[in-house]
Order: sequence, then C-alpha cells, then structure tokens
Amino acid sequence: MERKGMDELEVNDIIKAGLCIEDAEELHKTLTETIGAAKGSDPREVWQKLVAKRVLNPWHPHALHQLVYYSVYAHWDSTNNGPPLFWFPSLDQSKHTNLGRIMEVHGPRLLGTSYKDPISSFNLFQKFTAQHPEAYWSILLKELPVVFREPPRCILDTTDKSKRGGTWLPGSVLNIAECCLQPCRHPRKDDDSLAVIWRDEGCDSKLHSMTLKELRERVMLVANAVDATFSKGDAIAIDMPMTVHAIGVFTQDFILRGGRKFPLYSRVVEAAPRKVIVLPVTGEDVCIKLREQDQSWGDFLASAKRLPRPNHFSPVYSPIDFPTNILFSSGTTGEPKAVSWTQLSPIRAANDGWAYVDLQVGDVFCYPTNLGWVAGPIVLYEAFLSGATFALYHGSPLGRGFGKFVQDAGVSILGTIPTMVKAWKSTNCMEGLNWTKIRSFVTAGEASDVDDGLWLSSRAYYKPIIEVCGGTELASSYLQGTLLQPQAFGALSTAAMATGVVILNDNGVPYPDDQPCVGEVGLFPLIMGASDKLLNADHDKIYFKGMPMYKGMQLRRHGDVIKRTAGGYFIVQGRADDTMNLGGIKTSSVEIERACSNVDQSVVENIAISAAPEDGGPELLVMFAVLKDGYSSKPEDLQKKFTRAIQTNLNPLFKVSLVRIVPEIPRTSSNKLMRRVLRDQVKKELSVRSKI
Repeated sequence: MERKGMDELEVNDIIKAGLCIEDAEELHKTLTETIGAAKGSDPREVWQKLVAKRVLNPWHPHALHQLVYYSVYAHWDSTNNGPPLFWFPSLDQSKHTNLGRIMEVHGPRLLGTSYKDPISSFNLFQKFTAQHPEAYWSILLKELPVVFREPPRCILDTTDKSKRGGTWLPGSVLNIAECCLQPCRHPRKDDDSLAVIWRDEGCDSKLHSMTLKELRERVMLVANAVDATFSKGDAIAIDMPMTVHAIGVFTQDFILRGGRKFPLYSRVVEAAPRKVIVLPVTGEDVCIKLREQDQSWGDFLASAKRLPRPNHFSPVYSPIDFPTNILFSSGTTGEPKAVSWTQLSPIRAANDGWAYVDLQVGDVFCYPTNLGWVAGPIVLYEAFLSGATFALYHGSPLGRGFGKFVQDAGVSILGTIPTMVKAWKSTNCMEGLNWTKIRSFVTAGEASDVDDGLWLSSRAYYKPIIEVCGGTELASSYLQGTLLQPQAFGALSTAAMATGVVILNDNGVPYPDDQPCVGEVGLFPLIMGASDKLLNADHDKIYFKGMPMYKGMQLRRHGDVIKRTAGGYFIVQGRADDTMNLGGIKTSSVEIERACSNVDQSVVENIAISAAPEDGGPELLVMFAVLKDGYSSKPEDLQKKFTRAIQTNLNPLFKVSLVRIVPEIPRTSSNKLMRRVLRDQVKKELSVRSKI
C-alpha cells in the first residue's frame, strides 16, 4: 500500500494513529507549519526539523511515529539516494566526541590542508587510518589508560612475513586487568568513582553500587582465591550470566529469568569438570547439593580471606601476546572455532566503545549480554578502559523490570540486540518508562529491522543507534556507525578506524569504493588485536586461503555478504556460507539438521536454511522436510518438534519459523545440496508476504 506524503496527511490520519481530536489538530498544525518552513526541502531536512522541535515524544503511540516518519520519506528514492536518514550530527557536538576531539588535534598534521572538521573530513581520516593503522593506534594508546610495565619497541612490525597481520606492540609487557582497575588521570578515574551499578530481578526499588576501589579489592580477593585453589596453566571456564560476580570471575546454581529458575550447575556437571565453583543465584548460599570436589562461592572466597591481606594481590605482568581468555565462534566454516584472545584484544575492543559509541567518564553503560558471547568481554573492556560506569541487571532483559532499571540507573548508553528490541516493542512492556537520559543506543549481533529501530530511537527523542558488525576473531567490529556521520535505521555508515574493507565481486575483484554493490567482504590483513591462530583449526586456511591479493597484500576473509548503498552505507546481507545468525547467535545448518534428525519417524531428510525478511530484521529459521514414502505429517506439527529439538540440544532461544514439506531436496550433479535454491524460494515467499 502506497503511503501518504507529509503534505497529504489529514487530522483524521493522526486520530487513527492514536491521538485525541484536540491533540491531533494541534499536531497537524505543527506539522503543516514545519513543512511550510521547509517547502521544497530535502525530506532529510524536514525530518531533522521535526526531531529538533520535538514534535514527536516518547509517550506518543508508536503508530504516530510510524505515520510521521514514513510520510516524510514516502517518496524517497533509496536506490539513488541511499537509505533514509534519521539522525544528524552537529558540528559543535562532533568536536566534543572522543573521535572528533583527536581529529581536531591530529587531523591537520596527518591530512594537511585537506582537513576541515570532524564531520566533513571523517571519510578522509578513516581512509588514512586504514592505510596507516600504526598512526591511529599510536594516538589511541595515549587516550586509553593502558600502562606498560615494559613499553613496546614500536607500534607495528611487519618484518616477519609469516605473520600476515603483523606484530603489534612488540616487546611490551603489561597486565590489562590492572589497567581496567587502577585510578588514572586520563580518562579521569578515582578510587571513589562509581564502577558498577546493578539490580536483582524482582527488587525494583533497590540499586546496588560498587566504587572502583571496591571492585579492585573484590577482584584481588578472587585472584587470591584462584591462586590458592588452582595452579598456573589450569583452564578455568565461566558459565554464568553477566552479573557483578562474573566481572571479577564460574557457574551459578540456577539462572533466574522472568521469575523462573533454570538449572545451570547440573548442566555443567554433565561435562564432568574436575572442580566447579558455584555461586548462588540469590542470597548467600547455594540451593543445591554439590559434588564432593566442588565449592560454594562462600567457601571458595574463605580460602583467601584467611590471608593477612586478602584484598591485595600483586599483578602478574605478561607479554602483550599472552593469552587472556578463549572464546568460541561459529564463523565462516560453520564449525565452532576456539579463538584465543591476547592482551591486544581488549585494547581493540575498548576502541569500539571509545571511538564509535563515544563512552566517556560519567556515562552509565548498560549492555545485557553474557561472557559466552564476544560482546561480553568487549563491553567489560569498553566500560572499564573508558572510565564509564557499567550497569548490570541480574535477570531477564526482556521485561519491564529491566526497562525500569535502565530508567532508575540513569543509563546514558544502552546496548541491545535486534531480537530484544522486537520483544520490547511487541509486548509494549516499556510503556510509560522514562529513557530520555539515554544519549545513544548500540546494537549488534544480527541485522536490525527499520521499524524496530524507529521504535527504539523514539524512546529517547530520536537519539542515534550505533549499528555494529564484527566478530570474535577480530575482538571488535569492522563496520559500524559513528556520531560523526548521519545514521540510517538498519545500516552501518563506515569501516572501523585503522581497518580496510573492500567488497568483492563473484570473481574476487574489489568493487570501486564509491560504487553501490553486493558481495563478500574482504579485510585488510593488518588488524591490531585480531586473531593470528586458532586452537582447533588451521587459521591460515580459514581466514586467508583462496582470498585475493589487493595492493600487494592478501585480504583476510570474514564471511559476511555486504551491500553498499548509494551514499556509502552498508547493510549486512548474511553469511557467505551456510552459517546462520539466529537471535544474535551464530550457528550452522549442519548443527540444526543434526539436532532435528530422528525427531519424527516420517522424516527422511531435513534441511535448514535462514533468510532475512525483505524489509530487514533478524534471520528466520526455515526447515525443509522430505517425508518417507507412505507417511504424512503436518508442517505445524513438525515445526513444534523441530523447535523443541533445537532448543533442547542447541539453544533455548532458537525457534523454527516455517516448515516446508517438499518431495525432494535440490542437488547438483555431484549430489551436493543446493541451499541457495531453497534460500531463494524462502526469500521470494517472504517478499510476497511483506507486500501483502
């Protein structure tokens, strides 16, 4: 259905969107005056004026926000103009952002007379840093509280040709955890600075907090307990939600979500670990019987409290490339890859928050995630290396309790995943809450839906949403939005600082940088903090073998298919292989199919694919089933069985959106599955549905 333009809106349209007749008449008058003042102007200017005048507020019905936004851009030509824009930076504010400030200081020196200001010179500055990454990182290291026990010999050493990504900060020695926890002058962090604020689910009237000194002493207490309980070289796993205890350290007895308890310790024990440290989900004591060799959290800490100085621990200093943690990623091959982070990784991760999100001292940063996903370690380092306060909610982020915590804690930067936003919007659980202290949103993990973004941004008078696209093996993003560029819903506006990105055609040749296109992404190999080995796979084979040469360097594979629009914006189209992204969690078709095998005796073969709706948004999981001769099953019955199987065996958040029963699966002459054909069928079906 064709939408009305702004000059076609009538009072009755506004009434249908949820306003009473008096308010509708007043709003219609304001809209008419604004359009008149901007007559003949670009729709972007009209929208910018409406937002500046706060014509729409967070308490208006979403239907009204939809009516106005889509009317403004009703006749917008996205093919030639790029995606519609909803947020625009101001020159004055841009100079006070972290990135804008260093551009003002260093831009004239690095770019010469070509430098003008942080907004108009942004693209030029980004390209310079991609070509000279060592120049950018030499600046950034002075902005973050990274203190070296032994300084690096240089920023980047490329003499060892076997290291495609170069050797970064060679010779340096430090303890990155110490950098997070010690007071510093820049950014300004004192012992009494607020480090963490949190709330337990169900306790909506009480906020807890911890200063930097208190957090440091808690971490040192845990370090002493670890030192007394384990030996150097022991592998320690953390399997628990992101809580104030997880920041310092193993597992919980239960997980509390929406007032319900889900067993966690019992699942961990199934893996037969040598020893488990168990924290209580609530209170002081665990609610279950432990194995003889396991310890409760209280008993574990007691081993340290007997020491003369239990809250003091001398930091262990290690080379910059010393492993700090291991994360698993289902990336370009579809098989989980064990990625070893070094002390370089937190520095790169912190840059995401510092440069693009603009985390500063005084910000309250909340990002509901966990340490099993790459976002968990990233947001920890972002918060503590920027001097921001980290806000944690001990419970489900899908309900009103979380939203009230965001309000009461004064969150200024809120991180999300699109599936979470979709749940908030569909349940209307955040109605009446005040989120206007938020100055920007961050979203990562999967493709964003335009209308969900409209709903989210409108909760805070249309503050920017910084889209992020990266990977575990990169320790950060390679594409994202910034506060120095106009932003569009569901799109990313730039390559990361000090990161070169090209889009390849089917022959592996990069498209020109200014050409709209779709293709697999290729990354310049010199990425500070990115992986250079895997613990369970051939790193070179996965990330470099078969990738083309570009300007004398072999590109690095990431696996995403990216669309570059007119105007230079980026929209993620999915994975280049069969890996799928469900609710922000990457998995493979093979894993899904394996989980669903033998769930119904009538099914002889099942194939899993994922596809994103035409208008954007999270990928949908679709199953194709071939039935045995003489058997019959209903798609809705198989949908329930497949969903139950993958939730039990893979992830409780996964679900099957559609089941299609087909007589056979398309294959090549060599009997290889043609998932592309099935995926195209689903995309066509989703396209028809969206038009209806």
